[in-house]
Amino acid sequence: MCGIVGYIGKKEKKSILLDGLKELEYRGYDSAGIAIIEKDGLKHFKAVGKLKNLRDKTKNYSSSGFGVAIGHTRWATHGKPTELNAHPHLGEYSFVVHNGIIENYQEIKDELEKMGVTFLSQTDTETIVHLFEKNNSDFKNPFNSFKQTVSKLNGAYAILLITEAEPESIFFAKSGSPLLIGFNEEDEIYFASSDTPIIGKATEVYYLEDGEYGYAKKGEVKLFDSSGIEKKILKKPLPTDKKMAQKDGFRFFMEKEIYEQSQVMNDCMIGRVLDDRVEFEELDKSLFENINSIKICACGTSYHSALTGAYLFERLAKIPTQVEIASEFRYKEPLLQRDTLFITISQSGETADTLEALKMANRAGLKTLTICNVDNSSIVRESGSAILTRAGIEKGVASTKAFATQTMVLWLLSLYIAELKGNISKDRLNRELNAVRKVPKVLIVTDRLHDKIHRLSKRYLHGHGFFFIGRDIFFPLALEGALKLKEISYLHAEGYPAGEMKHGPIALADSELFTIALMPKSLHYDKIKSNVEELSARDATILAISPEEFELADDFIRTKYSSHAMLEFFEMMVITQLLALEVSIRLGNDVDMPRNLAKSVTVE
Repeated sequence: MCGIVGYIGKKEKKSILLDGLKELEYRGYDSAGIAIIEKDGLKHFKAVGKLKNLRDKTKNYSSSGFGVAIGHTRWATHGKPTELNAHPHLGEYSFVVHNGIIENYQEIKDELEKMGVTFLSQTDTETIVHLFEKNNSDFKNPFNSFKQTVSKLNGAYAILLITEAEPESIFFAKSGSPLLIGFNEEDEIYFASSDTPIIGKATEVYYLEDGEYGYAKKGEVKLFDSSGIEKKILKKPLPTDKKMAQKDGFRFFMEKEIYEQSQVMNDCMIGRVLDDRVEFEELDKSLFENINSIKICACGTSYHSALTGAYLFERLAKIPTQVEIASEFRYKEPLLQRDTLFITISQSGETADTLEALKMANRAGLKTLTICNVDNSSIVRESGSAILTRAGIEKGVASTKAFATQTMVLWLLSLYIAELKGNISKDRLNRELNAVRKVPKVLIVTDRLHDKIHRLSKRYLHGHGFFFIGRDIFFPLALEGALKLKEISYLHAEGYPAGEMKHGPIALADSELFTIALMPKSLHYDKIKSNVEELSARDATILAISPEEFELADDFIRTKYSSHAMLEFFEMMVITQLLALEVSIRLGNDVDMPRNLAKSVTVE
């Protein structure tokens, strides 16, 4: 997602910023910008698209002498990817860069606009710089003005601000979004949202904690806690391995991406989950006019999120929904009717089979919508409308956070359509929205959970296969859990509807068959309990995942959430991802680059 860099010193600042932002490209972005203050005043440059565009814009500019500088790569949340919406954001004499979300930005913006402040962008970030300058006109003290500004912000943020009112300082603040400060023996000071931009430049680092803020100038940093008490900066040696730094200390990118799901889910929901409704500013409501059914087309993990979405569309929006595997859809001579909304789902936006299915739908005159993680990809360009999942770059070949955000978008879209068509009561909608808001918390991985799965995994390295079983929306999750395991461990695994066991597969049951039973309390618990009991009676080894202990289980992982099926879904999703990860690591496999697989399947 978004990335931040900052620098105080004498070296050429443009290169430091651009090189630092280059190291953050793996996080994903759609625009970039830099701002510099030195002896000849404040300069800034912005560009949409890749960093090459920003390098081209700045090729005739270079800085010299002491100065301060900030840079940013942006993944669009509030407002589309445009130069006006790109960071840094400008006041009359100050610039700010920001990662995160200012939840009360609209309230602040309305107040400032009443005072005559003109806003140029659609972003929440721009409110920060205007609020700072308004405060500074009152206090005539830049640091006190910044402190007062930060105290008014609700939400998650990492902020760097520079101003001509104090041209040799960078003001900083952190709450819920990562930010660090780098130091070296030359009295230079660096800022970044992760280690990689400053490796080789700084030798020591301080990782800011939530609520901390302060200012930095030549050779000096002042740090304060949320109570305004000055703190001592406890520096740590900076890692020297850039690849490891990109992993933020995790063993594999897949592991890091499992842990990131809580944060990227917040990013996915920003601007879409409002107090009393779901909103998609990228969609025109006319897209759903005269639509009486939905057809979803996808492959692999995206197909599993599509299956989950089909349950939600029919249950919440009351609209008939059919799911197709894209590689089969192209050859079945499908019947395509104009009153069908054709939805494609792809992490990369380059999936060949899905792209060809989309072209067929377009030729047949259907309205088309894609759910994707990559803006300006082939499928996004081909589709009539698009919703971006905002999952950031996913380096692990086995998808985790892409699946999570696709499923969330489908849930939100089902609620959006349900309200649009008048098929959901206010009470039901509010219950669903309350559950939606809890999902980022559900996705937090605790040490206790991960340690337990690590210990359990040693029992699941041998045998003749795995059954992942579930009912309703937990059937697609069983398919996805089995896919994750087979992709990275190379062990045979299958996902089944739990009720199908006695229709054939139960013939395989014995002590060397491992059954991963998804047993939610909120949905068909007694039914799936009966199915698992049938497997247990045939001596299958059972790992039960449930909020309610199952006495016949050989192993048991207790879940916390049981008030809503989707909360149980996301909690169990994380558990199955971690199980696949730990089994694969114990087997000595390369988790991020499993054999025979590619991240984006661009050929048939």
